[in-house]
Amino acid sequence: MLKKISDIHIKIQKNQALKKLVLASASDEHSIDAVFHAYKKNIIIPVLVGNETEIKQICISNKYDFENIEIIHANDKQEAVKISVEMVRNGKADILMKGNVSSSILLKGVLNKEYGLKTEQLLSHFAIAELKNYHKLIGITDVAMNIAPDINEKSNIVSNAVKFLNKIGYKKPKVAVIAAVETVNEKMQATVDAAILSKMADRKQIPNCIIDGPLAFDNAMSKESAVHKGIDSDVAGDADILLMPNIEAGNVLYKSLTYTGAKIAAILLGASAPIVLTSRSDSEETKLNSIILAAL
Repeated sequence: MLKKISDIHIKIQKNQALKKLVLASASDEHSIDAVFHAYKKNIIIPVLVGNETEIKQICISNKYDFENIEIIHANDKQEAVKISVEMVRNGKADILMKGNVSSSILLKGVLNKEYGLKTEQLLSHFAIAELKNYHKLIGITDVAMNIAPDINEKSNIVSNAVKFLNKIGYKKPKVAVIAAVETVNEKMQATVDAAILSKMADRKQIPNCIIDGPLAFDNAMSKESAVHKGIDSDVAGDADILLMPNIEAGNVLYKSLTYTGAKIAAILLGASAPIVLTSRSDSEETKLNSIILAAL
């Protein structure tokens, strides 16, 4: 069980070979800063793709000493994305990272049928947070990709998150399906979806996890709150993953945690390789944490 973001740093330094990361449209000071620190920690080998003059100027201005680091010139952002995505697809890089380019342009490249990274799985955003008043790291999904997921999409989103946690050592992560109330109400679709997902996990349709819901946020995070409301649950108060009902709820929670002191890492799952898709407002620390999570 990972309790702090620093545990991710320790885990990767113990048992992880260097991964090659390609930064698409790399003329972005904050992104290069995060990449530089990950490089100095011997976690990644970076490839910087974009306007070569601008990239070199950023490195010189900030005294980033990238010894023998490959810089690939691209004439515009679309070309930078194409080059970067193709490198990952062709096995020349392990991780794709968004630089100074909009998410829509990057995702258009990722989803391209000829050179993209699309798989049969739904793309979904997965964040992991360290909170001061919670006893371990908590995963949150989806806060940035799927707007109003239906039951099939929610099943895919959960599967992405569970498979990722399985890969980094969680045998059976606990998933809390979040709604406004703890009981099934046919007028509240989130509660109906939660009940279905819980039963799907019971029947092994979503394997290697425990799912319970509907659970309100307080029940998912506090065993005391769950007991007070008469909820008997293995997940309540000990959740590893919070499945949010829609992008509005997820995004508000994510931003609230970010601006109230939580330490965050976030990646995009469901492609053929991990994608670091941070917000322009995310700190250098969040971007560094996200790189390390993707490498892990």
